[in-house]
Amino acid sequence: MKTAARLCACLVIALGLLDGSAGAQSWPSRPITIISPFSAGSGVDILARHVAGALSEQLHQPVIVDDRAGANGNIGAAYVAKAEPDGYTLLIETPGIAVQNKFVYKTMPFDADRDFIPIILIAKAPMLVLVNPKLPVHTLAELLTYAKANPGKVSVSSTGVGSQPHITLEMLNKLSGAGMVHVPYNNANQQNMDLIGGQIEASINYVTTSLGFVLSGAARALAITSKVRMSRLPDVPTLEEAGFPGFESVGWYALVAPRGTLPEVAAKINPIVNSYIATEAGRKHLDELGMQAAGGAPDDVLAWIKTENDRWGPIVKAAVPN
Repeated sequence: MKTAARLCACLVIALGLLDGSAGAQSWPSRPITIISPFSAGSGVDILARHVAGALSEQLHQPVIVDDRAGANGNIGAAYVAKAEPDGYTLLIETPGIAVQNKFVYKTMPFDADRDFIPIILIAKAPMLVLVNPKLPVHTLAELLTYAKANPGKVSVSSTGVGSQPHITLEMLNKLSGAGMVHVPYNNANQQNMDLIGGQIEASINYVTTSLGFVLSGAARALAITSKVRMSRLPDVPTLEEAGFPGFESVGWYALVAPRGTLPEVAAKINPIVNSYIATEAGRKHLDELGMQAAGGAPDDVLAWIKTENDRWGPIVKAAVPN
């Protein structure tokens, strides 16, 4: 009897292994959903749709983008954290989800470090340090000098408390002692309009939403927050070139899945997205969004998020009221 029981147990285990292997091999056998945790028409939504198109073409299954906006990405992220880890629900993860929100919100509906597995870092989104053209400054150094000479009088807008633009401002203040005043906005377009109208003197905003105003001359760009200059703004220096060695501050977008998703899913998706962002069409799509291609392996996502947490965690914690 004992021998028969052992044989039965071994058979159950073997069938389970075969079933799991077959599931991995047959994935995907039905439509996949990518959750965009921001509203339709946002840069995140548009990026998700480009990635969905590339995946659908190569995986031969529909890939649907579902916008679940709210709480700086928390609504969509919480949905994915609780989804079945079967490879059919994915998330575009952002800095707020991975780093900032845990300092901004008293409670979180998920644990970003625990509840997701990485697939690929898709792209980075630099920001611009902007001023109203009437302000008598033409470089970042001149802005910081002007702010020091006029304490409390230089207001700098961001897309909200704890946002990437906000913590970038806090880091600039910390490194320079400029004492610029933070003015949070909930709407990036209103942020731009108030800068142009002179209600605020300066702004830190994503290239995605501010590039047109710079190109038209309605706003003046003093620096870009990425490691490299942007081809469409070749005369705008990086923060490093403007006197802050090693300073990089960007929005970023990673594709992740719920914890427990089979590694084979990431193994299939990763090379497809890497190939897409290297194509002429992929580079064009990212350039139109004011983004720069990232790419790499799943482990590179983990390394990047650790770096972001180490770099920005203390800044966000100090900048956000308890």
